[in-house]
Amino acid sequence: MIKREQYMELIRDHIDNPMIKIIKGIRRSGKTELLKMIIAELKDRGVEDEQIIYLNYESLSAYEYKDFIRLYKYVESRSQSINKKVYVLLDEIQEVEFWEKAIRSIRIDFPSDIYITGSNAHLLSGELATLLSGRYIEFEMLPLSFVEFLEFYNGILNTNDVLNCYKHYMKFGGFPDLMNMKQKEPVLFNYLKGIYDTVVLRDVIERGNIRNPELLNRILHYVMDNIGQMTSGAKILDYLKGANQEKVSTTSLYNYIDGLENAMIIYSAKPYDIKGKRILKRSEKFYLADLGLRHAVMGYRENDISQLLENIVYLELRRRGYEIYVGKIGEYEVDFVAIHNNIKKYIQVTYTIIDEKVAEREYRSLEKIDDNYDKYVISMDSLEIEERNGIKWRNLIDFLCNIQW
Repeated sequence: MIKREQYMELIRDHIDNPMIKIIKGIRRSGKTELLKMIIAELKDRGVEDEQIIYLNYESLSAYEYKDFIRLYKYVESRSQSINKKVYVLLDEIQEVEFWEKAIRSIRIDFPSDIYITGSNAHLLSGELATLLSGRYIEFEMLPLSFVEFLEFYNGILNTNDVLNCYKHYMKFGGFPDLMNMKQKEPVLFNYLKGIYDTVVLRDVIERGNIRNPELLNRILHYVMDNIGQMTSGAKILDYLKGANQEKVSTTSLYNYIDGLENAMIIYSAKPYDIKGKRILKRSEKFYLADLGLRHAVMGYRENDISQLLENIVYLELRRRGYEIYVGKIGEYEVDFVAIHNNIKKYIQVTYTIIDEKVAEREYRSLEKIDDNYDKYVISMDSLEIEERNGIKWRNLIDFLCNIQW
């Protein structure tokens, strides 16, 4: 087992505190393995096997505990039989209706430390979420970062060249299970297509009560084809109309998009008025949780490189805990306004800025910003590029490999 230390560092500080630990992420991103890492950590600290209660709701072994009362009674019996603190780890908890009631009661009634995972972005939405108000801490889990990818794939790929590893990462993405397969395109894409079908069918169609799966696929294909492009409901509706799709209401469209976001297949970045310091709501950009899904479904197209780079930077910023917006300053656009602890970073992403016309375009938007927050251009250029009017340049792979930047 290769530890995903980035997440363990965050969780380790909360072991044995009274907060409920909630880990969210798209299916197959590694949440189950993370729970196993937590169990290993607990055992290293002297926790005995009998104190650990682990249920994976993707397995039939947990079927009888899908009823929240039975779940509570099971933990109760385990706790009372050993008369010690219990460590409760529940995988894909959204399979249990009214799970919040069981978790709240377990926390109150028994000495316990609770960890749960889910593949729903709004795991705590609805009235029942108030039951856990102020008593939980959330962690978001994404597929492998590039640094994790390099660690996971050490010795698997027949290359030590970081650039070639990056190309593999960009093409096939970062779902951890890919490392256990033959590194051949048909094998990898077949696995990724299986994730696409499973996630869409189970987490969007079934849970979102989707009546038209074909419409959902068309919407997702549009989003995949327009990564990093400013998109509005009207644009998507026009696309559907042109594709001879039956008439779709704006409400239905956004219900489908919400379903994709809830399953953490896609993320959105809303426009941010840099001068007015406010979030705009006219339109938004969409990004995928993993580019491998796109390429498995739509094929890999090298001429989409700028979109792919932007998606990779978006995910890395998200991993580092940033809130991410699309910057607007007058008629100009900045790819990302990344905010963390009220500190902003302004970022442009492009394949190259060697061409002076491209450089002028990429720097111009940043030069319009008159505050003192850091401004960056990130590109694939390998030659060092000097700072220009206070705007720093970073090579993309260096950015991905260095947390501090």
